[in-house]
Amino acid sequence: MSKKEITLTLPALFNETLIRCGKSGAYAFTDEIPISFEESAKRIKAVSALLESAGIKPGEKVAILSSNMPNWAISYFAITFLGAVAVPILPDFSANEILNVLEHSEAKAIFISSGLLYKIEDLRPVNLETAVHIEDFSLIFSVKDSLEFNPDAVSLSEYEVREEDIASIIYTSGTTGRSKGVMLTHRNICFNALKGKVIQPIDENDRFLSVLPLSHTYENTLGLIFPMLGGACVYYLRKPPTPPVLLPALELIRPTVMLTVPLIIEKVYFNKILPAFTDKFIINLLYRIPPVRKKLHKVAGRKLYSTFGGKLKFFGIGGAKLNKTVERFLLEAGFPYAIGYGITETAPLLAGANPRNTVFDSTGPAIEGVELKIHNPDPKTGEGEIWARGPNVMKGYYKEPLMTEEVLTSDGWFRTGDLGVFDKNNNLYIKGRLKNMIVGASGENIYPEEIESIINNFRGVVESLVIQQKGKLVALVHLNMEEIEKKYHLIKQDMAGRAEKLEEKRQEILNELKHYVNSRVNKFSRINLVVFQPSPFQKTATLKIKRFLYT
Repeated sequence: MSKKEITLTLPALFNETLIRCGKSGAYAFTDEIPISFEESAKRIKAVSALLESAGIKPGEKVAILSSNMPNWAISYFAITFLGAVAVPILPDFSANEILNVLEHSEAKAIFISSGLLYKIEDLRPVNLETAVHIEDFSLIFSVKDSLEFNPDAVSLSEYEVREEDIASIIYTSGTTGRSKGVMLTHRNICFNALKGKVIQPIDENDRFLSVLPLSHTYENTLGLIFPMLGGACVYYLRKPPTPPVLLPALELIRPTVMLTVPLIIEKVYFNKILPAFTDKFIINLLYRIPPVRKKLHKVAGRKLYSTFGGKLKFFGIGGAKLNKTVERFLLEAGFPYAIGYGITETAPLLAGANPRNTVFDSTGPAIEGVELKIHNPDPKTGEGEIWARGPNVMKGYYKEPLMTEEVLTSDGWFRTGDLGVFDKNNNLYIKGRLKNMIVGASGENIYPEEIESIINNFRGVVESLVIQQKGKLVALVHLNMEEIEKKYHLIKQDMAGRAEKLEEKRQEILNELKHYVNSRVNKFSRINLVVFQPSPFQKTATLKIKRFLYT
């Protein structure tokens, strides 16, 4: 089949893989033997038959509320091959958010994992007629009394799925508040996944280890559809990816491809790698000499690569901006990382490069077939809002024509809301969110994300948020208090003395932090006040702080 003849629908592309790699492993938990694409196809047909028996028709909505597992993929394909619309729901959504999604989308059925059942026990959405255990496809409830899953069943009808049909409505968790239902067509998703394959070729010998929620468009397109196109196998964890769960899985699976968000690799760097260079006086002194630092990074990089299984060829990082210090380590360490830029409304990938072409602090150029431009750039800096146009741009927000009009121009450009600039080689550099940008007293553009990156490099800082209050810049800072207690030997003191000493030490660190930051930023980006944030910030699925809760 020539490229021109490829139909950009999920069933068409799955069938292409089935013909080419039917016997290859497709999906598995890390402690299981993978099921093949042939076995997956049989399960997809059986689940499609179940949905058909439940009365689901093309265009109707079916929700998935589940942790990652092979049957998540089976359910998603069963829904979309039927011509119905998948509505993935983030597992960390509250019961109220889940109810809003189910009611707004008018979902008629839901697949749900046992660990999340408690979230819908007291919910009674008007349109919801059927609920199914995703682990074995047994019925939880249904208006159809005789409904039952038959693993050998097939649909009674054949369904024609078109490129412009909606495949999925993804409700953004968002850092700005209200969730919106992003309508992505088969063409949007399939085009995006195919262009991912242009950046990084994969085949049936590749192994993906999935650590991000499949209900987020990043993992959905690039962690599910992208590997399917190449016939690669995807492995899922049974528990959240904490070190005790992740490390044995890495050793066992030895993945060739992983998709992550910055916070995951930043935690590894600041908690494990950096202390090895800075805790000992002599090594700390040597570490400040650039040629020595690079050699130390090379050694640490080999160890890190081995920790990840020793077979990685693509370690994708997206969903938020990566800390520059961490990226410099990955670059000097020779670790096969690659930065991508995308947004839910563009299915998601807009720009990216593979590890051989990574440009420091950049997301790389626009992906093939997508136009990117800077709208109304600043004459001095070239910075402005990033606009995108291409086959991956969403159909719109579900039931929200006015909100759709706000972001989609009449000639097809999508206003991303992100600020960026291109270099002479068309590599894109993200400056921050337009809504987050702070305008200084004399009209200067202040990007809080850049200040936060400096704050987060300071010892003991876990995460931070820079906001404006009464015209002044304020940094909210969450510290690793356990680490501070250990470092200053406060654990063995009596409670009263310990609390007083801890408060004194904390204030000392915050004062030092303010001086550290202000000596490294321009004068209009200087912090006026540093405030201790006692608990971790609330985050989205890609571990970005929900800024709207704190501003």
